[in-house]
Amino acid sequence: MSKHNDDMQHHSGTGHDHDPGEQDVHDSMNHVVPPTVYMIVGATLLVMTGLTVWASFWDMGAFNPVVALAIACFKASLVVLFFMHVKYSSKLTKLTVFSGLFTFLVLIALTLADYTTRAWGRW
Repeated sequence: MSKHNDDMQHHSGTGHDHDPGEQDVHDSMNHVVPPTVYMIVGATLLVMTGLTVWASFWDMGAFNPVVALAIACFKASLVVLFFMHVKYSSKLTKLTVFSGLFTFLVLIALTLADYTTRAWGRW
C-alpha cells in the first residue's frame, strides 16, 4: 500500500488533513452557545420591548427619550453580545466593536456641541 493510500485510510471520512488526536484550528475559534441562552436573551428582548411600550404611556417630561434610549441601548447591547457572538470573541474583535462605538459617541458629542453652541435666532 502506498503512503497516499495509507493516509487516505487514516483520515477517512474526517475531511481534515491532521491526525485524529489533533485539535482542528477552527474548533478552538468557535464557541457553541446552548439554545437556552438564545431563548433567555430573546425573552429578555421581548420583555424590554414591552417595557418600552409601557414607558411610552407615562408622562415623564424630558425623561421620556432618556428612558427609551436607555432601554434601546440595553437591547442593542444584548444583540451585539449574544447574537453577534462578541461576548465569546477574541479581544481584538471586542476592541474593534468598542472602538467603533467610541468613535460613534465622539461624533455624536461633536454634533451636539455644535448644535448647542449655535446662536439660534440671533442672526
